[in-house]
Parts: sequence; C-alpha cells; structure tokens
Amino acid sequence: MTAQSSAIAPERTPLSSATTTAWTGLAWGFLGVAAFSLTVPLTRIAVAELSPLFIGAGRAVVAAALAGAALTLTRQRLPRGRQWLGLTVVGGGAVIGFPPTTSFALTEVPASHAAVVIALLPAVTAVIAVLRTGERTIPRFWVMAGAGALATVGFAATQSGALQAGRADLLLLIGVVLCAAGYAEGALLARELGPWQTISWGLVVASPVMLVLTVGSVVQQPPSGGPAAWACFVYVSVISMYLGFFAWYHGLAIGPMTTVSQVQLVQPVLSIMWAALLVGEQITWLTALAGLAVIGCAGGATSARGRRAPAPPS
Repeated sequence: MTAQSSAIAPERTPLSSATTTAWTGLAWGFLGVAAFSLTVPLTRIAVAELSPLFIGAGRAVVAAALAGAALTLTRQRLPRGRQWLGLTVVGGGAVIGFPPTTSFALTEVPASHAAVVIALLPAVTAVIAVLRTGERTIPRFWVMAGAGALATVGFAATQSGALQAGRADLLLLIGVVLCAAGYAEGALLARELGPWQTISWGLVVASPVMLVLTVGSVVQQPPSGGPAAWACFVYVSVISMYLGFFAWYHGLAIGPMTTVSQVQLVQPVLSIMWAALLVGEQITWLTALAGLAVIGCAGGATSARGRRAPAPPS
C-alpha cells in the first residue's frame, strides 16, 4: 500500500475546522441569547396591563400557530419513536413551564430581580446536559461557570436590592429547572430533526395545554391593553417563543452543549440594559463593572474544552 492509503493514514479534520465549528456554535448561541434578552423587560411591561396567564400561555399559542404553518408548508416528516418523548420534555420545559412561571413572577418583582434567578439557567443547563449526555468537561469549566453564576447574581442584585425568598423566586426557580431540561433535550433533538423543527414540534405538542390555559385566561379576564402592551406580547410570542429558538437550538446542537449554554450568562446583562432603556431602571458604575465580570466569566467558560481521548497510532 502507498502512504496515501486510507487504511494507513485516515483523513483527519483540521484543527482550524474544529475551531471554526466551535465559534459558529457560540455565534448562533449568542444570537439566540440576544433575542431572549428582551423577554423579561417586555414581559414586565405587558403584565402591567394584560393577564400574566394570558401572556404566558397565549404567546405559546401564537407561536404554535406559526410553527404548525411552517411544518405544514415545508412538509416536514413526523417525529418517530422516542423523539416524541423528547419533544414532550421540550414542550413541558421551554413552552409550558418557563413562560407562565416567569409571567406570574414578574407581576411581583421587577425585571432586574427576575434576572437574579434566571442567571442560574446556564449552570443548570450545563449540569443537565452532562447528566443527560455524559459530555465531558474539564474542571476549569465548572469553576468559570460557577463564578459566572455568582457574578451574575451579584450583578443583578446591585439592581434589585436584597434577594428575598418568596413565591416569585420559587416560581422563577421552577421555571429555570424546567427550561434547562427543555434546552438540553431540545439540543439533542436538533441534531436529528433540525433546530427550527425541534421547537416547532415542541410547540405543537404543548399547544393543547396552552390553548386551554389561554381560553381560560380570556374567559376569566378578557385581554385589554394599550399598543405598548400588545407590541410586547407580539415580540415575546414571535421572537422569544419561536424565532429566537432557531438560533439557540442551532448553537446548542453544534455544541459543545455545556460550552454554548454558558453564553447565556450575558443575558441578564443585556436584559437589565434593556430594562434601563425601556422600564427606566438605573445602571450604576458598579453595575457596569459587574457586567464586565460576568462577560469575562462567560468567556472563560466558553473557552474551556473537554479533554478528548488521544488518537490511536497510525
């Protein structure tokens, strides 16, 4: 055989290609995070006039209608076997769990306070991803992820004051755990079904429950709000609940999941900046320094790579 025989010298993926792929995943993840960053402040504006149950459930119904149309028009094949179970986790976590819990919580606490608890989402997603997939990480990843979570909590605390345990925080914690499970499972399904197909099917699976909740909220309290409240509702329905997941699940699917998930550490920073612009919350110099610390921790976590087994000798 010659030296060029594939039996002797198997083709290897260039290091630059692997690096490019990793940065592509991070870029898509950040695009999704940028879309999600407006969710908390806009929901805070909307719940001042619209029912939190209507916002939490109704936005999923709107997104499910868009998803059903997209799946039908593109003639997507039906999921098979265990994929339906995974889609149930996606729908239960990212659709049924997170939106209503945050909507109700935001009737009692400001957007910056909600960001305190939501800041834990990247760390919880990473833990679930490791448990679910066995994805290996190096110790530095966990150090930076933990530091990032603590820095984010400290950052948001400078805006919201003292952290007080209560119903709102409990709702947010429940939402974070459910959403993290939906993120991790959705990332796995995105590798099989595709990113936008995954969230689309997840919305369709959850739509019967959300439709019942929406109808109930309308009967109990007919929606009535001004243009600003309805504009916020449209954003959280179309972008936060649907289009933002296209980029987010695509980034998580490219992975590594534990690494890309840490990009969400910058979401509270962006959310509180939006809250300052849209809701009028103040940003101090201390907030700016804390924000830089959060971004630095996110960068450290995303640069951490799992150790790979050495390639066998040729």
